Amino acid sequence: MNTKKEIAKEVESKEDKGAGILYGLGIGPGDPELITLKALKIIQSVGVVAYPAPEEGDSLARSIAAAHLPGGQTEICIRTPMTPGNFPADDVYDRYAAEIAAHLKQKRDVAVLCEGDPFLYGSFMYIFARLAGDHDVEVVPGVSSLGAVAACAGRPLVSRNQVLSIVPAPLDEDDLFQRLAGTDAAAVMKVGRHLEKVKRVLARLGLDGGATYVEHASMPDQRICPLAEVSDDTAPYFSMILVRRSESGAEGAEQ
Repeated sequence: MNTKKEIAKEVESKEDKGAGILYGLGIGPGDPELITLKALKIIQSVGVVAYPAPEEGDSLARSIAAAHLPGGQTEICIRTPMTPGNFPADDVYDRYAAEIAAHLKQKRDVAVLCEGDPFLYGSFMYIFARLAGDHDVEVVPGVSSLGAVAACAGRPLVSRNQVLSIVPAPLDEDDLFQRLAGTDAAAVMKVGRHLEKVKRVLARLGLDGGATYVEHASMPDQRICPLAEVSDDTAPYFSMILVRRSESGAEGAEQ
């Protein structure tokens, strides 16, 4: 049981944090109808909305939520470099975290919009790491790209006691091979410019035959096809390859 002194110290600590709440909002993979009711309520109630964006061009996160923004909110566009050697962009996140913290200290709630789910390869985790120790934070889960890809492709990810691996395509080729060699099923994420490398690894493992390629799941420009039909050298960042060993006829592949 806490003493009066301990309770007073806890209250003082909360007051030091200020009244502003930082929300990490998962807003789904692209279809605005996949935004959860909880995320929608927060989007429409906060005074400040922040969202990631590339160095040039529009923010996908903002475009997903655009129809639900009531107007009159302060907006923070978190522009981050997506080129090799600049990830994570510490100086960028330091700067934007400080800007968000300034609003929180003024007792303004801030919602950071995140494509998919905030804690599944979400950029929000870099803001979270910088501010969670000093501010009240609430993370609202969203429909992940992983779930959306499986649903749009009509492919169950795993069943029974199968093991599912989530594998980032930027891994080096040998590491990618080892990760995929020891799993029943896999979702290869962040394919982008690594498409050819992923194809080579899957071919070595005999997993290419049953692999499914999906880009921009749930969006108007969604594309779903067997990986064997993809002749491109690169893919959009928001693309994924689903593999399931029982569907690939992988016996006898290179080990």
